[in-house]
Amino acid sequence: IYLQDYYNTVFAVRSGGATGVVVKGLEDRNPISFRMEDKGEVKCIKFSLGNKILAVQRTLKSVDFLNFIPDSPQLEYTQECKTKNANILGFCWTSSTEIVFITDQGIEFYQVLPEKRSLKLLKNQSINVNWYMYCPESSVILLSTTVLGNVLQPFYFKSGTMSKLSKFEIELPAAPKSSKLSLSERDIAMATIYGQLYVLYLRHHSRTSNSTGAEVVLYHLPREGSCKKTHILKLNRTGKFALNVVDNLVVVHHQDTETSVIFDIKLKGEFDGSATIHQFVLPPRSIQPYQIPVADSSSWIVFQPDIIISASEGYLWSLQVKLEPVVNLLLDKGKLMDFLLQRRECKMVILSVCSQMLSETERGSLSVIATVFDKLNHEYKKYLEAEQSYTMVVEAGLSRSNPLLKRPVRTQAVIDQSDMYTHVLSVFTEKKEAPHKFTIAVLMEYIRSLNQFQIAVQHYLYELVIKTLVQHNLFYMLHQFLQYHVLSDSKPLACLLLSLESIYPPAHQLSLDMLKRLSTANDEIVEVLLSKHQVLAALRFIRGIGGHDSISARKFLDAAKQAEDDMLFYTIFRFFEQRNQRLRGNPSFTPGEHCEEHVTFFKQVFGEQALMKPTTF
Repeated sequence: IYLQDYYNTVFAVRSGGATGVVVKGLEDRNPISFRMEDKGEVKCIKFSLGNKILAVQRTLKSVDFLNFIPDSPQLEYTQECKTKNANILGFCWTSSTEIVFITDQGIEFYQVLPEKRSLKLLKNQSINVNWYMYCPESSVILLSTTVLGNVLQPFYFKSGTMSKLSKFEIELPAAPKSSKLSLSERDIAMATIYGQLYVLYLRHHSRTSNSTGAEVVLYHLPREGSCKKTHILKLNRTGKFALNVVDNLVVVHHQDTETSVIFDIKLKGEFDGSATIHQFVLPPRSIQPYQIPVADSSSWIVFQPDIIISASEGYLWSLQVKLEPVVNLLLDKGKLMDFLLQRRECKMVILSVCSQMLSETERGSLSVIATVFDKLNHEYKKYLEAEQSYTMVVEAGLSRSNPLLKRPVRTQAVIDQSDMYTHVLSVFTEKKEAPHKFTIAVLMEYIRSLNQFQIAVQHYLYELVIKTLVQHNLFYMLHQFLQYHVLSDSKPLACLLLSLESIYPPAHQLSLDMLKRLSTANDEIVEVLLSKHQVLAALRFIRGIGGHDSISARKFLDAAKQAEDDMLFYTIFRFFEQRNQRLRGNPSFTPGEHCEEHVTFFKQVFGEQALMKPTTF
């Protein structure tokens, strides 16, 4: 069995390939099967990226190749290593046609020419190598050099080029007594965490005598500049360990107790002057089995970033993090939010935490709720700013000159106002479990947080506040919120206030004041009020802003008739008769106003004698 790291696929080779090779992966619905000639024991076997060329190492001196290209003859071709007396430790594909041989005396970088069935040496480097490690995600090969093995030399590969990065030394727990290999490949891992490449070193004994237990030391490996020790993860136990990286979390498995602990290097730690020291985020937990019982962990082999293979059982697993149980394990809500906001699939869990802290059974204090809102809106604002910057660059036409410019990705950590309104706040106010003072305080706290981050508050949040105040007859508070502009002016808000006139008469004037401040909303407000059959309110509003001489009589009479209230129709009809008299000296409607059907209706209901007579002076 052989693992191909960059596809998380496994090669099962039977009889050196003569009786079949099966290539199977986690995502593969259709495994690849083929046969090849048995030319001896297979040491290493891997497909190039894209599965077009197969490379097989059977000896210490050469690697065989086989094309898997349609209409290409399936004849093997071989490449021997260039360095005399060198032994090939292994090889890595860095692209669909580029391969690196790692020997005990250096590395050789080749381009494979499948149509010519040959290889071309691009670059080689002589260096004594004990063992090597490859991180496909970052295209970096790490070589262990020197007698002790603790000086590591990284190389970076990209489109036909090989770059030598700064070498660095791993600090061993204590000065070795003999000059033999002291740093094992087993204790080193390479992984990308939060977009940065790290070398992880499992140090079985701390360098400080007063500290017991093993630790994981993280060295940050940049493309340029020197590699630095940046984080230390305290395991507080000894024994056999293995490492995985899942969703930017470092997971350390402990064989003796069959439990795993999780570290998040984004969370705050203690700085000791050279590195940040972290304790595990959650108490140790066992891995939850998936469909099949988890076998004896002593036969496990762990691969980066998130693969576990049980050699005895013949299973390959991908490790995943379940976020729901974390909610009950991390009781500090601020720390819980910091943790969740960095995870890939976090949105629904975060929204459930928000609902939970407002619920009757697990109600949080206002200061905790405020902290959570601030953390969410900090992420929300970061996204809005990135989106705004991107839009400005595109509109300015600068995007063509910067091909690397990409639209900001909206991750699940961006919880916007509609998310909070739909999943948390509207549900919370409808339940009516909490005292109304607490409900209003929570809504105002969310609005405060949005204002603090200079995010424009959506009108539906203000509407939720107003509806909650009205439900509890807190009109004095509503008046104060509007008077002191706690609730920002908007057309929808003014409409809502107009509709409250019947239960709170001052709302009419408050609405008018707001509309005058907006000064662009008059027509829409009239339309909204008429559509709600609030014909008198619409007429009062128009009179309030001095527009009643130019409005359409027919529009108001239509609305009054639809309301099916005869007295309302009478009032509106009389108002326009009086307007006609004042403007034209005659109460009758002109043909251009198209009000004939309303005049007929008025006569039917109230009689012709009810029509206003022209007054002469």
